[in-house]
Amino acid sequence: MPGLIRGVARTAVIAGTATAVSGRVQRRQAEKYTQRDAQIYADRNAAYQQDVQQQYAPPPPPPQAAAPAPAGGGDMIEQLKQLGELHAQGILTDEEFAAQKAKLLNS
Repeated sequence: MPGLIRGVARTAVIAGTATAVSGRVQRRQAEKYTQRDAQIYADRNAAYQQDVQQQYAPPPPPPQAAAPAPAGGGDMIEQLKQLGELHAQGILTDEEFAAQKAKLLNS
């Protein structure tokens, strides 16, 4: 009988030690994975917030229409200069230049 009790006691000590070691390993792994999971959650949350901000951002303002040309002859002078340059480069013939110039001056 004393040998049986000694064997049972030895088994209990070994089992207790194994359980304690196993518990410590599980706790360490749980802490490690908890930190990793928290980081993953934070990254996903940041990405989600960024998507939400992009999705619900106010639309950009529409482009402004170009201001109409002043009633004065500023625009006409520029067009006449351009016609003169085209004529000087030989792109417009004398007749075409005269016709376009007359059209600008009569408008």
